[in-house]
Amino acid sequence: MIRVLVVDDHRVVLAGLARLIDAAEDMEVVGLASDGDVAADLAVQTRPDVVLMDLSMPRVDGIAATRRVLELSPESHVLVLTSFSARDRIVDAFQAGAVGYILKDSEPDDLLKALRAAARGESPLDPRVAREVLRSGTALTIRPELTDRERAVLRLVSQGLANKQIATRLGIREGTVKAHLGHVFQRIGVSDRTSAALWARTHLADEAT
Repeated sequence: MIRVLVVDDHRVVLAGLARLIDAAEDMEVVGLASDGDVAADLAVQTRPDVVLMDLSMPRVDGIAATRRVLELSPESHVLVLTSFSARDRIVDAFQAGAVGYILKDSEPDDLLKALRAAARGESPLDPRVAREVLRSGTALTIRPELTDRERAVLRLVSQGLANKQIATRLGIREGTVKAHLGHVFQRIGVSDRTSAALWARTHLADEAT
């Protein structure tokens, strides 16, 4: 069962999304949040597989909320659901750690497919968003922005420590280490520990250890 946390500041939208998701046999809504602060708190409490994240919200917007959620619940995957298709917002969302970007006028079935893809760690992207990126004439090149905890994990990987050793050193669970590494691999574009270690030695060498 895919556990979904839905974040949107419009209550009618929240209710509609909740009904749609709960009606799917393989999904359940584990929380509803109307702003980024509540989303981060609920992510810690519910540990969702996917966080369906709006971008435009009062107080804490979806970009900041995505960073906060992934810092507190690294096992979760954030799928953006928004009305905005501007390239800068797309880049900001992926830099914050989102795995996918879907527009609010998508077909319900397409949204459910995107949620399933995000839960598998894939990167669903609305075709119109892809066209917006291509229309700019350049590839969507995103500079990875790692959290402090992800950087700490990555530095220890570069020192040759195993996940269990990293967990002990940082005082976290081994499963949390694996989740952090999954996000790190995706953001820096590698698929194994050796490549990640080499990336860290190049890009984190000038940072204090």
